Amino acid sequence: MRFPTAAAPVEIRRVHKTFRRPSGETVKALAEISFEAQRHELTALVGPDGGGKTTLLRMIAGLVAPDAGAVSVLGIDACADPQSVQERIGYMPQRFGLYEDLTVQENLDLYADLHGVGRQARTDIYPRLLRMTALGPFTRRLAGALSGGMKQKLGLACTLVRAPELLLLDEPTVGVDPLSRKELWEIVRSLVRESALTVIVSTSYLDEAEFCDHTVALHLGEVLAQGAPQEIAARASGRVFMASATDGTPARSLQARLFRHPQVVDALPEAGRVRIVTRDAAPPSDDADGFSATFESTAARFEDGFMLLFRARAGEVRSTAIRLERALAGEAGEVAVEVRELLRTFGDFVAVDRVSFEVRRGEIYGLLGPNGAGKSTTFRMLCGLIPASGGQLRVAGADLRRARAEARAKLGYVAQKFSLYGDLSVDENLDFFASAYGLRGEKKRSRIGWAKAQFDLAAMASLPSAQLPGGYKQRLAMAAALLHEPEILFLDEATSGADPLARREFWSRIGALSQQGVTVIVTTHFMEEAEYCDRILIMDAGRALAEGAPQAIRARAPRREGREPTMEDAFIAVVEASRGRAQEAVQ
Repeated sequence: MRFPTAAAPVEIRRVHKTFRRPSGETVKALAEISFEAQRHELTALVGPDGGGKTTLLRMIAGLVAPDAGAVSVLGIDACADPQSVQERIGYMPQRFGLYEDLTVQENLDLYADLHGVGRQARTDIYPRLLRMTALGPFTRRLAGALSGGMKQKLGLACTLVRAPELLLLDEPTVGVDPLSRKELWEIVRSLVRESALTVIVSTSYLDEAEFCDHTVALHLGEVLAQGAPQEIAARASGRVFMASATDGTPARSLQARLFRHPQVVDALPEAGRVRIVTRDAAPPSDDADGFSATFESTAARFEDGFMLLFRARAGEVRSTAIRLERALAGEAGEVAVEVRELLRTFGDFVAVDRVSFEVRRGEIYGLLGPNGAGKSTTFRMLCGLIPASGGQLRVAGADLRRARAEARAKLGYVAQKFSLYGDLSVDENLDFFASAYGLRGEKKRSRIGWAKAQFDLAAMASLPSAQLPGGYKQRLAMAAALLHEPEILFLDEATSGADPLARREFWSRIGALSQQGVTVIVTTHFMEEAEYCDRILIMDAGRALAEGAPQAIRARAPRREGREPTMEDAFIAVVEASRGRAQEAVQ
């Protein structure tokens, strides 16, 4: 079946899709989805993991057939003739198939061969792709040696090598640092603006919707709303306020109180204050939780409108009042982690170049940096997963260069990707990790009972962990990490992929643990999450660039458009200034 060629490049009409899990359970992926992507526009599918974004993109690409409904792509019925669709589009999945043992140039050549791009066409398109992605100087570098952001740019270049009529991008910025995100979005917008390409992109970063012409907000396979970003933002108009504490309460603590307030839909630390969305067009009144703050009305943005819609579907905030069973040893303010001239080399490559810092008991300390900055290597050394090549490293009173096992017994770790056993139930995972931490008998039973009670896991106890909703996966991972009552908790991109409500709840628990003396060290690519930290270290090229409280770091960014600089502004300013100085030194 062919659709009229004058129609929109993509038309989705009342699409349904279900999948069957190995257990036999039927899962609804898409329900009654309809939307259009207009020619020469940038359309975003926005929402948390599990919303149906990837299924919808794969359907448009002709890789998945709907159970019901119609999918028209470039005037072609994608269900009846998927091959014709695939010959005219470019599709970049989340895990694009780069060949890491091939160079940048060899990857481009391979994809050109696969798509039948001739030598003359390559001569025309390669210079433009390499210039657009800034990969020109790196054509002889192995793809496996590129940073995460550079790999994404190479994947995009390989997708564009045959000049598609429609470009589909599935979470192109997931796990990518703010500077690389900025560069990738500049490329995508230039493709729409200058090359008149039609682009559909999926993203879980709500702020990225602001870059698009049309947005489709998804949650659990259903459309919450669709329209221009400003139309969805307008739903929160008159309900958005910036809250400032009048009694010296830190923004993190004020956010936790406001987030639990019955009149508040959303609360997020921002530039030293707290951005809130209210149920009615009025700031919240005082309640029994007792906060003292002033409120200033501010313009609504896409994320505010999305959260109004999301909270209406997702429900109320769950309890985050986590309580430890024992008091942690040590005095407030004492040094829990001490790093001096830390060095890590891999052959001739210096991954971490003599970095020094301290983290005090009960602090939340953020390690930030672009992909390839050395923060993950630093993180792994702090956790005792890899040895340092030089310098001093003391964690929880133990020298990690000599007593790694002793130190690890005092550490908890929550990984970037869900790292528990998906085939095991919640109870079985907790039992396994309690045993791994040396807990036995009544002590083990007590700690598992504590974890299930504190993280509201009892109702999910018999469910395989792979089948848990995203927010519950985060809870289970943290519960397992806290079973042995560690003094220091490491969080490696722990909220990646979680829905916005689960992320807010997660950080409320982290704040509660910090108040009880747990030291927390975190890496994140969500710059607003850096506002929860007491202090931050920004790294690049293995070196420490800036350290301080969020307010001090934000002060390094220039003011723009009459607004207070954000942590993302500061991050980009610090990294770009350092790279500029390095470039001048080379010249």
